[in-house]
Amino acid sequence: MTITIKTPDESNRQAWESLYRGYAAFYNMPIADTTLDTVWGWIQSGTCLQGRIAIDATGKAVGLMHFRAMPSPLRGTEVGFLDDLFVDPEHRGSGVVNAMLASLTKEALSRKWPFVRWITKENNYRARRFYDLNSIKTDWVTYQMDV
Repeated sequence: MTITIKTPDESNRQAWESLYRGYAAFYNMPIADTTLDTVWGWIQSGTCLQGRIAIDATGKAVGLMHFRAMPSPLRGTEVGFLDDLFVDPEHRGSGVVNAMLASLTKEALSRKWPFVRWITKENNYRARRFYDLNSIKTDWVTYQMDV
């Protein structure tokens, strides 16, 4: 399957929004239109969040990812952080994730990030199987402090 990775623009807004709603539904997170507008604005400005969509050979958007630079004080450099990665359920297992992560690797190399880090939900078993085969599981435990 031929996959093209690109930054979404206005011609892809609806497709991106549909994919992002699918991502939010997967994690049982309600998503308001104002949130969509905010995230879309971040992607379009490219200042705090980068966005990419995966387009198949027919021109259909079949996946998305959002990533950003993250300071690593102990290293004295920035590293990459992958915030969101989602593939349309009909296209899972077709190589879309491989294409997106290959694109992210190129981005990381161009930005001189030594690595890209991400988190996923404990019960996201399908994704975790892929990640276990294609990346390194760190020994860091994630905590959250609500304010």
